[in-house]
Amino acid sequence: MRQTKIDDFLELERRIREEVEKSREKDKILFQQAKLASLGEMLGNISHQWRQPLMEINSIFLPIEGKIILGKKVDNNEIIQAIEKLNSITKFMSDTIDDFRDFFSNNKEKNRFNILEQINSVVNIVSAGLKAHSIRLDIILKKNPELFGYKNEFSQVLINLINNAKDELISRKIKDPYIKITIFEEKNNIVVTIEDNAGGIKVSPIETIFEPFFTYQKHNGSGIGLFMSKLIIEKNMEGKLKASNKDDGAFFEIIIPKN
Repeated sequence: MRQTKIDDFLELERRIREEVEKSREKDKILFQQAKLASLGEMLGNISHQWRQPLMEINSIFLPIEGKIILGKKVDNNEIIQAIEKLNSITKFMSDTIDDFRDFFSNNKEKNRFNILEQINSVVNIVSAGLKAHSIRLDIILKKNPELFGYKNEFSQVLINLINNAKDELISRKIKDPYIKITIFEEKNNIVVTIEDNAGGIKVSPIETIFEPFFTYQKHNGSGIGLFMSKLIIEKNMEGKLKASNKDDGAFFEIIIPKN
């Protein structure tokens, strides 16, 4: 009888290990799907980011080319100014590439990073898409703390929340659309909030949006963005990701312990 109980306990322990391993594998697959799902949006963002600089590069030398064709004298200062502007534009394009490369990096090592720098990196990725639809982005910095964790994954969460807000603002044709990001400290936590004026989350209970493969009035959506965002914040950064409706839009709150 005693041996039977021991055997049953060992069998239960084996099954628990198997289920835990299966759960980990599912999380890995979902995370990879989330990265692939965001790749299309990222390519669209970089296309927006580069279109304007490429047009500017083309326009920089048009006056100089025109003078040369007409046989007019080209001033050296004009050439130097054109080169300086070209260097500035190409640096911006290079920085954008660095931001995208960092975002898709497989670096899984935890490190300490400045939260504002990471937000600026995210803004560099998404700003062109927001400008294309006249969406104002406000960043209110009450504190500029450092976080310890996976900075690329943290960026992915921010990009996902901003893009979700952008999609709702566009689809609902909101007048004077805006997204506001606020960073502050509260007790022993670092808090980042993302809010918009798109009319709020029309789902009840609101926590449903964090379920895997849940989509709501979103065409071509993978349904794993918010699920993965919650998984990243709560499992990988030991924090919390909450959603609610506030004023005239959705309100997301990322809460991460200082230490």
